[in-house]
Amino acid sequence: MALTLMLSVNGVTRLSAADTAVPPQVISINESIEQNWTDYQITPAPEADDATWCRRVHLDVIGRIPTLEEMEEFMSDRSSDKRAKLVDKLLHDDRYTEEYAGHWATVWANLLIGRSGGNDRRDLTSRDGMMKYLRDTFASNKPYNKMVFDLVTAEGASEPGKPGFNGAVNFLIGKVNEEKGVLAASSTSRIFLGQQVQCTQCHNHPFNDWKQQKFWEFNSFFRQTRALRRFGPGGGRDIDFAELVSEDFAGEAGDPENALVYYEMRNGLVRTAYPVFTDGTAIGPSGFVSDVNRRQELGRLMMESTDLDKMAVNRFWSMFMGYGFTKPIDDMGPHNPSSHPELLEKLASDFRASSYNVKDLITWITLSRPYGLAAVLGGGNKVDDPSIGETPKFSRFYLRQMSAEQLYQSLVASTDATSAGTYEQQEEQRRKWLQQFVVAFGTDEGDEATTFDGSIPQALMLFNGELTGRATSIEKGSFIDRLSQTGKSPRDRLNSLFMAGLARRPTKGEMSMASKLMVARKNNEKEMLQDLWWAILNSNEFIMQH
Repeated sequence: MALTLMLSVNGVTRLSAADTAVPPQVISINESIEQNWTDYQITPAPEADDATWCRRVHLDVIGRIPTLEEMEEFMSDRSSDKRAKLVDKLLHDDRYTEEYAGHWATVWANLLIGRSGGNDRRDLTSRDGMMKYLRDTFASNKPYNKMVFDLVTAEGASEPGKPGFNGAVNFLIGKVNEEKGVLAASSTSRIFLGQQVQCTQCHNHPFNDWKQQKFWEFNSFFRQTRALRRFGPGGGRDIDFAELVSEDFAGEAGDPENALVYYEMRNGLVRTAYPVFTDGTAIGPSGFVSDVNRRQELGRLMMESTDLDKMAVNRFWSMFMGYGFTKPIDDMGPHNPSSHPELLEKLASDFRASSYNVKDLITWITLSRPYGLAAVLGGGNKVDDPSIGETPKFSRFYLRQMSAEQLYQSLVASTDATSAGTYEQQEEQRRKWLQQFVVAFGTDEGDEATTFDGSIPQALMLFNGELTGRATSIEKGSFIDRLSQTGKSPRDRLNSLFMAGLARRPTKGEMSMASKLMVARKNNEKEMLQDLWWAILNSNEFIMQH
């Protein structure tokens, strides 16, 4: 038996030897999900092969498929815990820190401000500021609860380089001024507490415990907050940046010591509300910031709420597993029971106990048995089909499409299809490509899924775009050029090509097609490989996460 050493890195205990113990949370996940299979008499799909799993975990953890070299390194590892070692490497090796942080910053920026947030010059939100805060957060592995507290309580300037810069303000800075902070309240409760309150703004909800009174009590926490426009030098009207500030709130009756808000019920009666948290905890009614900073109090109350823990687990579970424990994932009231309530409670409790370490939560999920299953829907698990409304049983990996960002990073990283220029110039080109992509596919609202619908704009963008051109180049030093110099035979190189793009070897039919292409290309192997690689990159299989 190999000796296992315990190392403490930044306060996080990690196993360093090859034969590491399975985290108890992984055992809890497996036991709970397997019991559910037994209850429903389900036979789960077989375990995914190593190549498929390697591709899957790269996409989920760092936002791209593995390079051919990374795939070959993993496949050549004969140790029994190779999967645990790969997860550990992607999460903790300095070589992947930038990609890990960039991927999760993008995921959360889309969630917090939408894919189009900060891209309009009239928008008070700074996408650069939001991304900088989130990249730093994930690069340093800041605890999840501290990230949430930052986002809910932040004050300062939105733009990097401006006095008082605080990138966390960009979550709320475009939401607090309009409609009495309604969007700020609904976004905060939905994203972080799993409570969809937006429809109770005007009337009591017929199906859940949220009533109109509760909405306006929660909304009252944001009424001291304002987003201020800061203009450039010279007295021009161009907005230089925005600043989020806390200021005294006089209340809608003009009495700051008793700063209430009014709201109208559907029957025309006008009622009043003060800041009260979702669990019924009230804070002082004063609107003076010196007496009580309402957002600071809200942040403190959120840190104490177990709803924060459950919503975080539900969201991350859905990101890796395709579905959450509830549908929608951010509607977790008693009217919408969880598919696996005991497991959700256990993981939420353990997440809090781990000091909200996101990398621990990712480790538990990716090393679990359900995450490692093949994407096979067969006779033994045909009842497990959430796409038709069934409750997910997690007896297979649910096929889903890459996000636009994952597709871009996969094309860039796996083929070295980077563009020339500084980091800022490359980032600008990336954003332009993504904006075109999102417009083409109509997914600019930051929803859970990105839809690839086979439209003409999609086809033209992927078939003939500059990025695809760079990815399929046969110039000296390109991916195809380097591949053509490896292996012992064309068959070896074809195997590597398919492994790089699809995490599998070519079928007999695909080998036959390669032979015909070789003849058509007059035995020019690089051109044959180029044709096949173009077809792989434009296939439905490539853009699927499987």
